[in-house]
Amino acid sequence: MDTTRNVYKVSSENPGSDVAAETAAALAAASIVFKDSDPSYSTKLLQTAIQVFDFANRYKGSYSDSLGSVVCPFYCSYSGYHDELLWAASWLHRASENESYLTYIQSNGHTLGADEDDFSFSWDDKRAGTKILLAKGFLEDNIEDFQLYKAHSDNYICSLAPGSPNFQAQYTPGGLLYKGSESNLQYVTTSSFLLLAYAKYLSSSQGGEATCGGGGTSTITSDKLVSLARKQVDYILGNNPAKMSYMVGFGQRYPQHVHHRGSSLPSVHAHPAHISCGDGFQYLNSRSPNPNILVGAVLGGPDNRDNFADDRNNYQQSEPATYINAPFVGALAFFSDQSTQLV
Repeated sequence: MDTTRNVYKVSSENPGSDVAAETAAALAAASIVFKDSDPSYSTKLLQTAIQVFDFANRYKGSYSDSLGSVVCPFYCSYSGYHDELLWAASWLHRASENESYLTYIQSNGHTLGADEDDFSFSWDDKRAGTKILLAKGFLEDNIEDFQLYKAHSDNYICSLAPGSPNFQAQYTPGGLLYKGSESNLQYVTTSSFLLLAYAKYLSSSQGGEATCGGGGTSTITSDKLVSLARKQVDYILGNNPAKMSYMVGFGQRYPQHVHHRGSSLPSVHAHPAHISCGDGFQYLNSRSPNPNILVGAVLGGPDNRDNFADDRNNYQQSEPATYINAPFVGALAFFSDQSTQLV
């Protein structure tokens, strides 16, 4: 293939606080992972995260405004960049234990969305994840300044739980969380990941429960959160009305017409001749199954009635994405590690 792959950057003149802060958050989180096994690398990651966050915070602006049609309409920063700044500061506080990031959160949280309840977690909107990360600081480390985020996290968690006074989620007849028609499983995998993360944080605190409703009369245990997440994970892997695994290559029945160029084009061994960019459309429109099985990819998934069109052109349902798979890996890691089981 000879498709042009342009590279773009953000700068002080063309800022992208959302991209830069998200990068800082990832580097800070990674520094925690490598802190014991490779301290030198961990330090490098953290130092770089600090520098990138300083850049994001000093030159404020959305990458959508700087890059325009290059990223829009599919990957506009619809939530803006405030959520990423708070997300990054939260990870840097956890990774560095530097009180300056606590001060930053306290001073800027109100303008960055700290007081707002949000009911989805995605590649674009980090608010729900940030609240749960900060609630971890209260539940596990007794940081009183973060007690407010426990309440926000409870509101988010309770919104997903059927029977809760705060319940407002939609589920398909088969039991799948449903947020939208385009790549719905991204919301399922992120919600499942947050349910499990919060369940761990609650179980580590004395009397840890999510409180639902203003009167505090209704609570949800960590076991309940794990059970709710397990149903979503099992649905994705094939325990659903269609008996279809939405992870390609897993189970007896999985999608055959994945919206993915490398998977749908013939391999160089089967077709050594050059394939131009325009010629690729014949494979997009082909009714034949993908010749290359994209093992492990989780797709957009079924609609609100549990129906799935195994159609390569229906990208809303058949397109895989790293932002679907990434949180799903976290959920699977939880269930594969017996030491973390709470039920």
